[in-house]
Amino acid sequence: MSKARNNIINRLRTTKPEPCHFSERDHLSRFNWDKEERINRFVERMVAVRAEIIHASKDDWAEKIAEICQEKRLKNMLVSPETAQGKVLYNMVDQLPDLQSYDHEIEDWKSEMFNQTDAGFTTTLGGIAETGSLILWPTKHEPRLMSLVPPVHIALLDTNQLYTTFSEVVKEQGWVDKGMPTNALLVSGPSKSADIEQTLAYGVHGPKELVVVLIS
Repeated sequence: MSKARNNIINRLRTTKPEPCHFSERDHLSRFNWDKEERINRFVERMVAVRAEIIHASKDDWAEKIAEICQEKRLKNMLVSPETAQGKVLYNMVDQLPDLQSYDHEIEDWKSEMFNQTDAGFTTTLGGIAETGSLILWPTKHEPRLMSLVPPVHIALLDTNQLYTTFSEVVKEQGWVDKGMPTNALLVSGPSKSADIEQTLAYGVHGPKELVVVLIS
């Protein structure tokens, strides 16, 4: 087994790959959508997969989230107190449901997290208009489970960070120079899955609802 393994490795090291030539692809070069077009296309694609879009301004986005919580009758919401946006929400606790923070190991409160948490609020790194996707870059303050476990995911997106394509995101945000994230998430609508008969079902393996608050 060891000899066969070494033979394979030696062949890989000595084989010179043939040069690859790619023609220019439209989705990599389309950067001519203005901001209004990016917003329209993003909203259209998100709504098509049953996401909710709430338009807000820099001054009233927190109040919009309070309204969402009231309309959905949320009893609690997972919010990081360490982000700038989270601090704003913690300063208006009288208008919001019980705010919870992800400040301890998941093993210590797994049952509560999976069975008793109504919603999770996260910020975003940006959005992609072409596919109708949110870009989440999980951190220790906003771990991945905050957007994947609660039945309702409320995400905040500044339209100034709404890009045309994924390649534009990588280029404009300098992912290559700054280092690729260890865990970047692209979220396109609430959770969905299809069985062998290709019947699409929502909310099977994650949030049943996705609410995107767009700040313009």
